[in-house]
Amino acid sequence: MMRLFLSAAIAMAGLIGLAKADDAADLAALKTEIAKNHDRALARLREWIAHPAIAAENRGFPDGAERMAAMLREVGFQHVEIVATDGKPGVFATFDADAPKTVGIYFMYDVKQFDPKEWTSPPLEAALVDKPGYGKVVVGRGAVNQKGPESAFLAALDAFRATGKKLPVNLVLVAEGEEEIGSPHIGQIVRQPRVQAALAKCTGVWMPHATQGLDGAVTVNLGAKGVIEVELTASGAAWGRGPTRDVHSSFKSMVDSPVWRLVTALNTLVSPDGNTVAIDGWFEHVRPLTAEEKAIVLEASKKLTERQFKVGAAASKWIDDLPFLAALERYVSQPTANIEGIYGGYTGPGGKTVLPHQASAKLDFRLVPNQTAEEAVVKLKAHLAKRGYGDIEVNFTGGYSPTATPANAPLIQAQLAVLKRNGVEAVLWPRLAGSYPGYIFTDAPLNLAAGHFGLGHGGGAHAPDEFFVIESANPKVRGYDEMALSLAEYLYELAK
Repeated sequence: MMRLFLSAAIAMAGLIGLAKADDAADLAALKTEIAKNHDRALARLREWIAHPAIAAENRGFPDGAERMAAMLREVGFQHVEIVATDGKPGVFATFDADAPKTVGIYFMYDVKQFDPKEWTSPPLEAALVDKPGYGKVVVGRGAVNQKGPESAFLAALDAFRATGKKLPVNLVLVAEGEEEIGSPHIGQIVRQPRVQAALAKCTGVWMPHATQGLDGAVTVNLGAKGVIEVELTASGAAWGRGPTRDVHSSFKSMVDSPVWRLVTALNTLVSPDGNTVAIDGWFEHVRPLTAEEKAIVLEASKKLTERQFKVGAAASKWIDDLPFLAALERYVSQPTANIEGIYGGYTGPGGKTVLPHQASAKLDFRLVPNQTAEEAVVKLKAHLAKRGYGDIEVNFTGGYSPTATPANAPLIQAQLAVLKRNGVEAVLWPRLAGSYPGYIFTDAPLNLAAGHFGLGHGGGAHAPDEFFVIESANPKVRGYDEMALSLAEYLYELAK
C-alpha cells in the first residue's frame, strides 16, 4: 500500500513539468511496468545478495563477473564482455539506443567482508524485515553498497525493454570487482582501447546511488576524496632485532619487540591526538577550500541536520569540540590517516604470555584535491625510512586519487533538475568524504564529469545489518520502485 501511495505522489510531482509530453507519457508507462515487475526485480536483488564477490577473501570469482554480465544481457545490453585484469575481472557493456547522446555508467559488483555473528539475520539471506521508522527493508551485505541502487537501475532498464520504450540515451557501462580493496586494476579495464573509445563519446559517467537522507533531502556531491590502503608490518626478521618466531614473554627483558616497534612507528604518522596527518610533506600540495566551496558548505550547513550526522558517525562530539560548520569544513577539506585494524601475536580468549615476532596494521589515508595516490605512497615510505623505520614493510593494497566535477556540468545540472521537479531538496556538497574511483573518468585523457544519482535510502554500508529501503514508511523517502523511476527520469533529463 505504501508503495502505491508513493507511486501516486511521484506521478503528480515527478512527471509534471517534463519538457516533452511524450517523455511524460513514456515515464507513466515505465512507472506502471516497474510496479508490475516489482517482485521479479526484488527477487533478482535478493539472489544477487546471496552470491557475494569479496575481493579481499578471493571469494565469488569469476562467478561475480559472470553474474554481472548475465544481468546486463537480461535487461537489454547488446554488447557485454568480461574483461580480464591482473586481479579480478571487470565487465564492459554497451547499449546502443540510436540516440544522439551517450552516457557512462559505473558499477561495482563486489562487496565488503562480513562476520555473520554480528548480524541479526544472515548477511546473505537478504531478509525482508519491517524496520521501525523506515518501512520494509532488505538486510544483507551489499544491500545499499551498491547492489540495491544498481539493481534499481536494472529494473528501470527492464521496464524500457518490457514496454518497448526507446532508451533516450546510449549507455556505456563499466563494472569492476575490486572497489572494496581500492580498485587496484580498474585502469586495466577502462584503459582498454575499445573501452576508452566508447567512454570518450560520453557526456559524463554516473553511479546509481541511494542519495536521500531521512529528511528526504539529497546531497549532490561534486567529487570525492581519494584513498590509499596500506598494510604496515614490523617483524623481527626484517628488523634484525627481536625474535624471528613467537617466544615466551619472559624474554622481553632481553629482546626487542616488533609489536612495540610498529606502535612507535604508527605514532609518528599523526599528531599526538591522532587527528592530523604528520607525515613529511603530506600537506605540500593540499588545496584549501576555495571561497566557492566554503560558500557551498555554509549554505549546506543551513539545510543539514547535525543530529543526523552524529547518528551516522555514531558519535556525540566532533574533533576539538568544533561547532557544526567548522566540523563540516574539516570533513570535506582535510586528508586523514585511519587505523582500520591492528593485529599480532595472541588475540584469543584469556592471556598467553608470548613475545610476538611480527605485527601488522591496516590503514587507510583519505586524500583531497591536488594530492595523488602515487605521491602519498612515496611520502609514507620516505617518512618511515627517515625515522629509522625503513625495515617496516609497506604493502600498498589499492587506492586512487581524488575526483572533482564542476557544479555547472550537464551531468550535475540534470540531477538538480530532476530533484527540483520531484520536490526534493538538493544540497550541493564539494566532495564526498568517502571515496570511489571516479578519477579514472575525470582525469586525463577522458576528462569527463562524474557523479552519483538516485532517490532512495539505506544504511550500514561496511557494517552489520546493512539495509536498503524497499517500501518506505517515511513519506519523504522514496522506496525501490520510486528509485527505479527516478533513474529512468534522469536518463530523459540527460538526453536533453
